[in-house]
Amino acid sequence: MADETTCAPAAEVRDVHHRFGQIPALRGIDLRIPRDRIFGLTGPDGAGKTTLMRLLCGLLLPEAGSLRIFGDDPIRQTDRVRRQLGYMPQRFALYPDLSVEENLHFYADLFGVSATERPERLERLLAFSRLAAFVRRRAGQLSGGMRQKLALCSALIHRPRLLLLDEPTTGVDPIARRELWEMLRQIVAQGTTILVATPYMEEAARCDSVALMAEGRLLAEGSPDALLAEYPWQLIAVRTSRPLQAGRLVADLPGAAGAHALGDRVHVATADPAALLPHLRERLERGGIPVERIAATRPTLDDLFVALFPARRTEDSDRTPEAQGAPHGR
Repeated sequence: MADETTCAPAAEVRDVHHRFGQIPALRGIDLRIPRDRIFGLTGPDGAGKTTLMRLLCGLLLPEAGSLRIFGDDPIRQTDRVRRQLGYMPQRFALYPDLSVEENLHFYADLFGVSATERPERLERLLAFSRLAAFVRRRAGQLSGGMRQKLALCSALIHRPRLLLLDEPTTGVDPIARRELWEMLRQIVAQGTTILVATPYMEEAARCDSVALMAEGRLLAEGSPDALLAEYPWQLIAVRTSRPLQAGRLVADLPGAAGAHALGDRVHVATADPAALLPHLRERLERGGIPVERIAATRPTLDDLFVALFPARRTEDSDRTPEAQGAPHGR
């Protein structure tokens, strides 16, 4: 008979609850993360993404429920789990006065990578990240994108089977962000499962599967295509220099299921675009809103999130737990 861990998913979360003081961070989360995939956690600050990752690492204890990493309990089988995990938190502890190479050696020491294995691993990671030309440069002198690449290499030095990345592209320029995602695809192709938390819906759409979270709850889970196939409305996109004002102005139109700003556009949800369009144009014109273009558009994960959790897009919605003084980083 096959060992239970041989058939187990990369990670499994069953009815997990957690609080910080009186503030709920997770409220009954159930997730199954398959192997050899990029699985995304997305949602606003306070959704519970970081809390879930810390629980999976064994850095926090759940108040209720259970977690497994390849069938192992991160609390009772800490050593086994840690050997299989790589974790890159939001503020990865690189040492600014150490060089790229010295930082990698430090983490190799930390994870017990042997002297015989180390040269090949460092050479592979430096080539993979394109940091080989910067091995002598101090980490504190690297660009934001290069620091994130070094942090990623440090988390990979012991060849983990599951890599947890908490908002790895926050504060990174668009080119470095694209390069990091290319690296993630290569990592998965080499047999590592990735769980990545991101506040950016366009990044979540790059994942094989994604879980939408808000206020410690799971709103939806599935592949991006499957989730978007369930979007219940059709959308009209209005491009304007005043998207917030336009959204408030048209949200209560008869036939509109809601409206929200997305960049320089307002997306208006409706069951009947043809019937809504004349009223939409009239309301915007009467409100003095300049309109560059009005056209039908396809839904994004942002639109789905708003449909599932409309308070997310209201300007005066309740503040997140972080804004109310709860511990940062959930």
